[in-house]
Amino acid sequence: AVDLVESGGGSVTSGGSLRLSCGVSGDTINNLVMGWFRQGLGKEREGVASINTGGSLTYADSVQDRFTISRDNAKNTLYLQIHVLKPEDTATYYCASKGAGRRGWSLRASEYDYWGQGTQVTVSS
Repeated sequence: AVDLVESGGGSVTSGGSLRLSCGVSGDTINNLVMGWFRQGLGKEREGVASINTGGSLTYADSVQDRFTISRDNAKNTLYLQIHVLKPEDTATYYCASKGAGRRGWSLRASEYDYWGQGTQVTVSS
């Protein structure tokens, strides 16, 4: 099994930046398809970024120019850099991975097998 632990959330003012981290244990990160998701209060979980085992990336249209997903293979850690934060970015952010051997990036939560506990991001105007 893969264990995921997010960190880096917090309260920021609009226009600020944050970098979220997700520590991975139980497998090597570049063997896994990884994704970042977020869920606002009363909203459905939304996929925002994904990276496949080959390093190809995809983003939701709503965050394309402000979010950057990356990974550090040596640290076995996934990152989500967020710039120009907006109040509508307020949500709990989760990292997720597909099971070993499964391929292809995806922004669909149903395709992921392992989830972290989430980290809260709150953006005030």
